[in-house]
This record gives sequence, C-alpha cells and structure tokens, in this order.
Amino acid sequence: MDIKHFFIEKGQGEPIILLHGNGENCGYFHAQIDEFSKAYHVYALDTRGHGRTPRGDMPFTIRQFADDLSGFMDEHRIEKAHLLGFSDGGNIAMIFAIRYPDRVNRLILNGANLNAGGVKRTTQIPIEAGYRIAEKFAGKSDSARLKAEMLGLMVNDPDVKPEDLAKIRAKTLVIAGTNDMIKTKHTRLIAECIPSAELVFIKGNHFIASGHPREFNRAVLEFLQS
Repeated sequence: MDIKHFFIEKGQGEPIILLHGNGENCGYFHAQIDEFSKAYHVYALDTRGHGRTPRGDMPFTIRQFADDLSGFMDEHRIEKAHLLGFSDGGNIAMIFAIRYPDRVNRLILNGANLNAGGVKRTTQIPIEAGYRIAEKFAGKSDSARLKAEMLGLMVNDPDVKPEDLAKIRAKTLVIAGTNDMIKTKHTRLIAECIPSAELVFIKGNHFIASGHPREFNRAVLEFLQS
C-alpha cells in the first residue's frame, strides 16, 4: 500500500474500527474512543488525505478508502472487526462490508448515504457549487485541486445501488439524527435494504456522536452487546 495510516489505538478485546467523515480526522470520535475502549480494542483511523494520513498516489475515492481499510487490517493482523463509520466514513464502511463481507463482525452506519440524492438540497447545493469552482481552478492551484478532490467525494461518491446492500451479511445498525442532513426517507431506505438491519434515530443533527455522545454511545453499545 502506498500510505501508512495515522491512527489512535486503545483498549483490549474485539477490534472496533472508527471511520470519520469528510474533511475530518479520527479526533472526531474523542467522546467514543475512551468509552468504547472499556470493552473493545479501538482503532480510530485518519483516512487517506485526511488528518495525519498522507494523500498518496492512488485514486481519491470512497472505494479506494475501503481498499485502504483492508490493507490496514492486513498490516495490523485484524482478521475481522466491528466497523463504525460516520458520514463518508459510513460510506466507506458500507462499501467495505459489500466488498469484504467476511471481514466485518457488526456494522454501524451513522449518517451514511448511497448517493448525492440522499442529502438534503439545502446542504448539497453549496457543496456542488464549491466543487464546480474548485474543479475549474484545480489545474492552477494545489489547494483548489485538494478541495475539488474532497468535495468530489460528496458529489460523485459513494454511488451505491440499493440492491447492492443485500450483499451485506453483517448484523447492522443504521443510526442518524432526527434533523440530519441526510434525508430521513433515504436513511430508512438504507435500513430497509440491508437484511435485518436495525434503525435508530437520535434527537439532533448530522453530528450526533459528538453532539449527543451519551445517547449515541448507549445505542451503539447496546447494539454491539445484544
């Protein structure tokens, strides 16, 4: 693999890997790492080109990030793990569970989406406008190129068909905020298309893990330990 992930590791027991959202880093899960490490071996990663993990030379796509995760697990001799992904991290986890079903124990998808149509237009329109502007100047500026790549993840990815979710074999929790930037009907669609998935809404916006950690952590731990 062309990169080495930066990650935080804490705890003992079954491995659980935490995957942050677009433009963020593993510090997003500061309210989860300590709590989950009481019962699990926690790995919180910076994905490619985020935080302290280098960009590398491979494509900057959700599918590449999923393949990167497979490489990380190989490197650290993790045969199988629980996955918790938030936003784009949820999209990485979702694609990973489709591509590598034997490597996922339980799956938690927080604020994931199948495509850009799953995002409320009030959120998506500025993203698409910013992407078009950054793409226009990408050949003239490194910062514009990097911004175009980052915004492109939210415009072009993850591009998953609802029927592909039937390939997920892991027991799954789909969790989102009641006022999430992901449309409620879209979150329900994801849960309906994953065999026997559980669906939970927590009062709050897209960032329930950081904004309402007590309720979020309780829902996740109850699911993992059920």
